[in-house]
Amino acid sequence: MALWLVRAGRHGESEDLFREKEMLAIGFERDVDLSTITLDALKSLLQQRYPASSPQRLAASAGQMWAFARVMEKGDWVVVPFKTTRTISVAEIVGDYRHTSDEQPHVRKIRWIGQDIPRSDFDPDLRNSFGGLRTIYRVSRNNAEQRIREMLTTGERPSHSDADHDAEGPIDIEEEAADRVAKLIEGVFPQHAMERLVKAILEAQGYTVYHSPKGPDKGIDLLAAPGPLGFGTPRICVQVKSGRGPTDRPTLDQLIGAMQNVQAEQGLLVSWGGFTRDVESERAKQFFKVRLWDRARLIEEVLEHYDKLDSDIKAELPLKRIWIVIPEAEE
Repeated sequence: MALWLVRAGRHGESEDLFREKEMLAIGFERDVDLSTITLDALKSLLQQRYPASSPQRLAASAGQMWAFARVMEKGDWVVVPFKTTRTISVAEIVGDYRHTSDEQPHVRKIRWIGQDIPRSDFDPDLRNSFGGLRTIYRVSRNNAEQRIREMLTTGERPSHSDADHDAEGPIDIEEEAADRVAKLIEGVFPQHAMERLVKAILEAQGYTVYHSPKGPDKGIDLLAAPGPLGFGTPRICVQVKSGRGPTDRPTLDQLIGAMQNVQAEQGLLVSWGGFTRDVESERAKQFFKVRLWDRARLIEEVLEHYDKLDSDIKAELPLKRIWIVIPEAEE
């Protein structure tokens, strides 16, 4: 058996398909049935279609398509990084390759084994291995398959202190940096302390913020409104959940009820552990009333407004902006 990584699109556009349909899918060369072509013929076809591309890039693309259709086997495990939630899900391949007429024509049926696992739960060497720029590749360094199988079977992360931290190829440096920021936030702002971080972000955006004292908050952690005294609009009611588990629908309903109690026009529900599917299904319905910030969105807000955060927060969360050369992604 082997362990593979398959991405759900460059920007996470196939994540809902992967989750809801329990399948892997790629959109390379929609008209090509990969079950009826040889590897050499596939390489020749790509050379004809993309004469300006380098031989290395074409070989990488052909290799990934071939691996998806002809090398990956039923029983193999697959790691799927979800960009929108900055989590990792793991599945078992249970179906053979199929070519379809859908927008994503190359598919494999899967069975989810572990979903939406925080990236910080994995050792740094595994996170590096998951950070390669290719869409599909085998993860083989540092006994990765056995360690992940043990992790999902026992619920414990096996020790691997002597691991080689090199990745399977060029890594997504931005993703790795976000992983480190997430780990830092978890350590510096645990439990109710995360409310201070959200408060600082809102203040950096120009809001005056009231922070509820510790104790039963009845769905209210923060109240925010624009202006030096907080008398402007919109008036926002904020609930912050710092746990690792996803926030459920009753919590969203509680926030909406609290908004009515304090005459707030809008609400913000922040959940470090993400949201259950019934909450996600409410995004469109509550679009003009409630915003949902998961771990990925909270990190984005921290980075966007970092320069305007108060000095105490920046001292606890020391970050430095740098410029790097973007490596060429392998399709």
